[in-house]
Amino acid sequence: MSEAAQTLEGWYVLHDFRTIDWTAWNDASPAQREQARNELLGLVEQWEAVEQRKEGSLGLYAIVGQKADIVFMHLRETLEELNAIENALNRSAIGRFLKPSYSYVSVVELSNYMGQPGVDPMQVPEIAARLKPILPKTNHICFYPMNKRRLLQDNWYMLPMEDRKAMMRSHGMIGRSYAGKVKQIISGSVGFDDWEWGVTLFADDALQFKKLVYEMRFDEVSARFGEFGPFYVGNRLSREQLADLLRG
Repeated sequence: MSEAAQTLEGWYVLHDFRTIDWTAWNDASPAQREQARNELLGLVEQWEAVEQRKEGSLGLYAIVGQKADIVFMHLRETLEELNAIENALNRSAIGRFLKPSYSYVSVVELSNYMGQPGVDPMQVPEIAARLKPILPKTNHICFYPMNKRRLLQDNWYMLPMEDRKAMMRSHGMIGRSYAGKVKQIISGSVGFDDWEWGVTLFADDALQFKKLVYEMRFDEVSARFGEFGPFYVGNRLSREQLADLLRG
């Protein structure tokens, strides 16, 4: 049996994608729209306060394209907290206007593929920070789920550990070449959702997403073993921009 990679887990993650029911919104009275807008802004303010206390983090982006209108990306210590966040949004006055379009549940993950023998990873401050990250406030976000392929000769899970480590080091070097341009958060979802990992990229220049993902296509890890789900890309929404969106 091939050796399983050991992982370190941090905060749980919920990507909550919503579409806005503009027909219902336009049919609502001014008072109903004002109440809904104020309740949503109040929730965002609460979530931002949690981030300031370093007890979680929030990413809020307007999605480009027809897959969704908004994504709320939440990081918390427990699944119960994520469930409470989701329920609070659904029960609020804005809930009737925000229709679920997609969601993804996972947990921030680091594997021992990149670890150093004899070093306790939890004693490395950088690793601890990566497991419980405060999301960067970049202009753009890109999210996609992925699997490692399990097909005949291209079965990732049947490869020896040393082969997987060597390929992941090479794969990681491509990501490091984009340091300062793209911030990447990998979250594990085996047993949590339909795919095995969620990849969330952050950048001020959206073209860097295209360049990074395209370059990685030529790496053996992606070319032989990568299977990818839908891609979502969006623009950052501040609280003020969110208010303007719902005021227009």
